[in-house]
Amino acid sequence: MKSIGSIIKENLVLFLAVAAALASMTAVPPSAAYAGYINMPVLAILFCLMVVIGGVRESGVFSAVLARLLLRLGTMRQLAAVLVFACFFVSMWVTNDVALLTFVPFSLMALPKVASEEQMALVIVLQTLAANLGSMCTPVGNPQNLYLYFYYAMDLPSFLTLLLPYTLVSFLLLALSLFRLPGTPIPISVRLAARRTRNLPVLAPSRRLWLLGGMFFLSLLTVAHVLDYRLTLAIVIVVTSLTRPRYFRYADYRLLGTFVAFFILVGNMSQMPGFRDLLTGYLDGHEFFMALLASQVISNVPAAVLLSGFTDEAAALLLGTDIGGLGTLIASMASLISYGMYVRACPRQQGRYLKLFSLLNLAYLLVLVLFAWLLVRC
Repeated sequence: MKSIGSIIKENLVLFLAVAAALASMTAVPPSAAYAGYINMPVLAILFCLMVVIGGVRESGVFSAVLARLLLRLGTMRQLAAVLVFACFFVSMWVTNDVALLTFVPFSLMALPKVASEEQMALVIVLQTLAANLGSMCTPVGNPQNLYLYFYYAMDLPSFLTLLLPYTLVSFLLLALSLFRLPGTPIPISVRLAARRTRNLPVLAPSRRLWLLGGMFFLSLLTVAHVLDYRLTLAIVIVVTSLTRPRYFRYADYRLLGTFVAFFILVGNMSQMPGFRDLLTGYLDGHEFFMALLASQVISNVPAAVLLSGFTDEAAALLLGTDIGGLGTLIASMASLISYGMYVRACPRQQGRYLKLFSLLNLAYLLVLVLFAWLLVRC
């Protein structure tokens, strides 16, 4: 049985958010106004996406597709490119953490036969970068994007236009980084293993896959402001309850609870004139860098929720939290997923991984910040 200390450690962000929300209640007592703090569209769509994507991941579709791609590869660098860009493109639609949960385990199975532990570390770090950078391209790519998209009532074309240049630069950086890996041939044994994986059946029947695809499409329509979030939420709950209730376990209730706690905290802080004026003063004209720096300390999702209550500069806050997902290991909580999986597989390489992770994240961060500065200057 887990101790209280271990439970708190595993849910540290949630506990800190709840503690801060409870502390803010001493200054602003609970009232009916609290209901206005909660951004229900964000919570509803996040819940729907978590349930649906969890079901798709359980079905084995991603692994089956990747196995078929591996049959066409000839070198170590090509294998790494597929693993990295799978995270990059898939994260745009199923979030950065789901992309890492899907493809990092596949890397840890395939790479030991063709790469050293040091090379594996580089591939996993690049996958992490790819997931965090690819996910910034779309509103559904990560939680802070979805939150800010609805909070500021952004339209989809403007959102995509803002983030597309950074996505293209990120793609180029990843492609260049892959040249640090050797172009040695993949052994025939690895390709035969991929062939066996290719022949494995998908775990879910086609009818269920169609239902999952339909619910995912409804979620995208809701993000595009075509459907009301309440209709999509009702359909996902009813269909999942009738067909596969186990999918509800894929919802990250800790993240949803963290959002609720931060909604209350920010709502209460906005009712405190002294604090509101102080933070607004610091943010004025420095929204991008404040979001970027805050992300390094409290991660980009809490930073987005916290700062959004004190500025109307949606674009600067969006860019600051997305680019701010690079840097420290906690800048994006998704980075902890790949770190934990790699360290469990290669415990002696923990220090090397952290060093490589920090160096590459800092390099990518500086390049994207410089690119943002150049775009503003132009």
